[in-house]
Amino acid sequence: MKRGPSARVVILALVSFGAISAGALVLLLLAVATLFCTRRLYAAAATRLANMVLRLWGIRVVIHQDEPFPWKQTVYVSNHTSTLDLFVLVALGLPNTRFFLSGFLRKYVPLGIIAYLMGTFFTVPQNKPAQRTRIFQRADRILRRTRESVYLSPEGGRITTGTIGPFNKGSFHLATSLRAPIVPLFIHIPSTIDPGLGYNARPGTVHVYVKPAIDTTTWRIEDLETNTERIRGLFVQWHREIQGMSHGEPSNAAAAFPAALEAR
Repeated sequence: MKRGPSARVVILALVSFGAISAGALVLLLLAVATLFCTRRLYAAAATRLANMVLRLWGIRVVIHQDEPFPWKQTVYVSNHTSTLDLFVLVALGLPNTRFFLSGFLRKYVPLGIIAYLMGTFFTVPQNKPAQRTRIFQRADRILRRTRESVYLSPEGGRITTGTIGPFNKGSFHLATSLRAPIVPLFIHIPSTIDPGLGYNARPGTVHVYVKPAIDTTTWRIEDLETNTERIRGLFVQWHREIQGMSHGEPSNAAAAFPAALEAR
């Protein structure tokens, strides 16, 4: 017989939903008071809220990076394996960055409100190509005007097979059009704490590896498919290397990763 969620999960889920709902209400009131004109302020508040939710679940985020996140326009991409990813990515506080997010999540009204106030671009499924094209074209126009950064998940949905899934070309088409550098983020969530498609996260540490920026100034739309597969190949390599690591500590087989853990 299938067992239901534990009392811990139910309590933490209720507390988290309450915190997110309260945060959404406060942000909405703040947005009204500021005439919806201070998106960076709303994003900073969302970062604090995401960190609070992670702490509630006993999740610690360790960031491995050689230099601070850039303030110039950047396209961030990452692997996508877990429900935790959304909270981890917002908790990073990427400077002046908008997100692409599945429009499906708007049904969770508090999350939808927060995402809207952060300037999120809501996407539709792959089986609606014309609508997706319009969404990306609109995002391109806005980002070209504002010079803001943006985060996208090339895999689209959460990939829980233990592999790197196929990459959609939208992220790389946008980077090519904007001529903005791509900064890859590799998110490692140990299987012992990973809720996968669910929400039963266990206490532990998530490691985010910030990889060197990839220049796109010479990229052409004609090379879109080649560049997409090239970047996916890097993620496949990083995924293979990280299998030799234990809770973020590199083994001899994964010497390419930093030996020290640096918390931000």
